[in-house]
Amino acid sequence: MKYEVVQTEVTVIGGGLAGVCAAIAAARAGQTVSLVQNRPVLGGNSSSEVRVWVCGATGHGINRYARETGIMGELFVENQYTNPEGNPYYWDLVVLEAVKAEKNITLYLNTDVHEVEADGDEENRVIRSVTGWMMGSERRIRYESQVYIDCTGDGLVGFMAGARYRLGREAKAEYNEDWAPEIADDITLGSTILFYTKDLGQPVKYIPPSFAIDITKTSIPVNRVIRSGDNGCAYWWIEWGGEHDIVHDNERIRDELWAVIYGIWDYIKNSGKFDADNMTLEWVGTVPGKREYRRFVGDYVLNQNDILAQMEFDDRVAYGGWSIDLHPPQGVYSTESGSKHLHADGIYHIPFRSLYSANVRNMLMAGRNISASHVAFGTTRVMATCAVIGEAAGFGAALSAQKKVTPRELHHNHMKELQQLMLKHDSSIVGLCNEDELDLARQAKVCASSTMTHLAIEEQIGSFALSRDVAVLVPADPGLDGVELLVEAAAATKVEVELWHTGRGENYVPHTMLSAASAEVKEPGKQWVKLDVSWTPDTPQNAIIIIKANEHLAIGLSEQYTGVMAFLKGDKPRVSSNLEDHQPDQPVVQWAMRPFARKGVCLRLTAPTAAYAPEKATDGYIRPYAGPHMWSSAALQAGKEEWLELSWEREVSVRSIWLKFNDDVNEDLINLHHHRTPFDVIPELVRNYRIEAEVAGEWVTVAALQDNRKRHQIHMLDETVTTTKLRVVVESVNGGKFAEIIEVRAYA
Repeated sequence: MKYEVVQTEVTVIGGGLAGVCAAIAAARAGQTVSLVQNRPVLGGNSSSEVRVWVCGATGHGINRYARETGIMGELFVENQYTNPEGNPYYWDLVVLEAVKAEKNITLYLNTDVHEVEADGDEENRVIRSVTGWMMGSERRIRYESQVYIDCTGDGLVGFMAGARYRLGREAKAEYNEDWAPEIADDITLGSTILFYTKDLGQPVKYIPPSFAIDITKTSIPVNRVIRSGDNGCAYWWIEWGGEHDIVHDNERIRDELWAVIYGIWDYIKNSGKFDADNMTLEWVGTVPGKREYRRFVGDYVLNQNDILAQMEFDDRVAYGGWSIDLHPPQGVYSTESGSKHLHADGIYHIPFRSLYSANVRNMLMAGRNISASHVAFGTTRVMATCAVIGEAAGFGAALSAQKKVTPRELHHNHMKELQQLMLKHDSSIVGLCNEDELDLARQAKVCASSTMTHLAIEEQIGSFALSRDVAVLVPADPGLDGVELLVEAAAATKVEVELWHTGRGENYVPHTMLSAASAEVKEPGKQWVKLDVSWTPDTPQNAIIIIKANEHLAIGLSEQYTGVMAFLKGDKPRVSSNLEDHQPDQPVVQWAMRPFARKGVCLRLTAPTAAYAPEKATDGYIRPYAGPHMWSSAALQAGKEEWLELSWEREVSVRSIWLKFNDDVNEDLINLHHHRTPFDVIPELVRNYRIEAEVAGEWVTVAALQDNRKRHQIHMLDETVTTTKLRVVVESVNGGKFAEIIEVRAYA
C-alpha cells in the first residue's frame, strides 16, 4: 500500500459534469487542480454507467436561445460531431478527452474520498485536507489545497467538514413557495435505473428472475407509458426511493428498481400486448442515478420565486432554464402524473452566493448540492445546469486561490472580476457584457466587407396554414417601421397582426401588446402584404409580431435566419398528461418552436436594421439578449471572402486573438439518443478562416484555421504583432448562408 500527499491550488471532489467543468475552469484560469472521482469513468449520471440525458436550459427545445456555452457548450458541440448516434461509451470519451486536454489537471479515477480534516468553530470551518482510497491500486492519497469544491452530488465532503445543509422539503411558509408542502419533511426525489433493448432479428425468449415484480398487480401499466421500442431515458419514470434515505438505503433502492425493470420487461415480452418477440435486453444499469440528497446552505438560498421572477442577481454567474420539475414521493408506484412542471418565461439566473458554503470558509459546491430550496432544486438539478454551475465554481475557486481570499471575500470584493473572467471564457452568463479594460478590441473601430442591413427573407421553402396564431420574433434595432408578409390566400380576406414586446432581453414570448394592424387581401393567390406596425424602443429590443389565425390564409416558410424565429400558439399540453403535467398557459409552453424547427417565416422589414452591424462583434454581449449581438455579412457569394476589420488610431501590440463564432445556441443538442440533428457541425459556424494584420502597408496572415467546428477559438500568436488593423477573413462556413461572428477580442 502507498500513502501519498498531493498539493494543488484547487481540489475538486466528484467527476460528474459539475466536477469536470469546475476542474477545467480552474485549470484554464491558471491553477493546478486535483480532480478526484470515485467511479472508473467521468460524467456522473450522464456516463455509460447510468446513461441519463444531459438536459439543461433548452428544456428539450422549449426555451429559446438557451443552449449552454462555455465548457458544457464545448462538450455538446464536440459530441454532436464525434458521436452523432449518441453512443454512451463515446460520450465517456468526449468528457475524458476534455479533462485530459488540460495540463493543469491531475485526474484520479476510482478514488473514493472518505476522510476530511477540517477545523474551526461551527461558523468558521476550514478544510485542511481530504483523503481518498484509490480502489484497485492500494493508494491512500491525501489532497491538500487552498480551495475545495464539493461536486459529489450527495455532499459527502461538505457534510464531513461540518457544512450546514438541508435535506428534504422546506415548508411553504419558509420561502413563500407555492409548490412547497405546508409542513416540512424529509422527502426527496427518488433514484432511477435505466435499460437498453435491442432487436436481434430472430425470436428471443425471456424468463424473468424470481425477484421481478408482476407489474400488472401495480398501477404502472395504467399510469405510465410503456412501449417496446423505448430505451434509456424514455423510462426516466422508473424512479423510487423518495420516501427513503436515498444514500443509506441505496442498495435497497437499487434492488427495487431492478425488480421493476425486469418486471416491465416481462410485461413487454410475455404479455402478448407488444411486438417484442425479437427484442432482448442489451443493458441494464447497476448504479442508481440519484436525483437529490443534501443541499448545502450558502449565503443565499435560491428559491421558487427567484426562478419564476427571473431575478437578475448582481452576482449572477450561471443560468438555467429547465422547468421546476418535481416528482411524486412514491415514484413509479404513484397514481399521480410522473412529474409536474412549472416554467418561467425564459431562462433564470443563479447567484455566486449560492455556490459557496455559509460556514466552511474554503469550500464551494457545484451540481445538485448547491444552496437552493427543494422547489428551486427541481430545476437547477439537471446536468447541463449543474455543469455551468460547476464552471462558475471553478473560476471562483481559481480566483480565490490566486488572490488568497475566501469565496465570500471574492464575492464582496472581486465579483466583477470573476464575471468578466467568465465572459472572456464564453461562460453561460446572460445579460452582462464585456468590460475588460485589457481588451484592445473595445477601443477599435469596426467595419466589414458587407453587412446584412435589410432583413428580407424572401426564398420560400414551404407554407403553413394559419389554423392557429403564429408569432414571429424580429430585432427592432433601432426600430420597426412596417413589415411585409408572404401569404397564400384561398379567398379574399384580411391579414391581422399584433405587435408585442418580450418584456425582458432574455425572453422570447409575447409580454406587452404595443399595437395592432390589418391589411386587406383582395384576391386569392400568393402575394406580399404590408402591415403598418412601427416601434422605436429606447434601446434595441426584440419584437414579436403575432399573425392572427385565419382559415383562408397560409404563410410562406423560409429557412432559418439568425435573430428571427417563429412560434405556434397552442392550447393543450404537448405531452401525455399521465406522464408529464405541463400547465398549458405558461407562455414558453403555449408558444412552441417545434413546428418551425430551423425554419422561419418569409418577411421583409421595411426599415433598415442595425442588428447585424460590424460593431456588434465588439459590443460586449456574447449571447443573444434583446437582439442577436453579432456581425452578419450579406448573403455569401461563391468565390468571395467576407471579412471583419478592427482598426486603431495608433499602433497596438497584439499577442492573442479570441474569437467567438455563431453556433446557433437555439439548436437543442443532447448527449445520448433523445434526437439527432441532420448535421454533425452547426451550419452557421465559420469553417475556414484566417486572421490578417496590416504590417508596413501589407496584409500579413498571423493565424489561420481550417475545418473549424467550434464556437470559441483562442489564437496565441507566435510573436507580438504591432499594427493598426486586424482582419478576420471568412473563407467558408459549414453550410450557412452568411459569415457570422459574435465577438472578437485582442490582447497584448
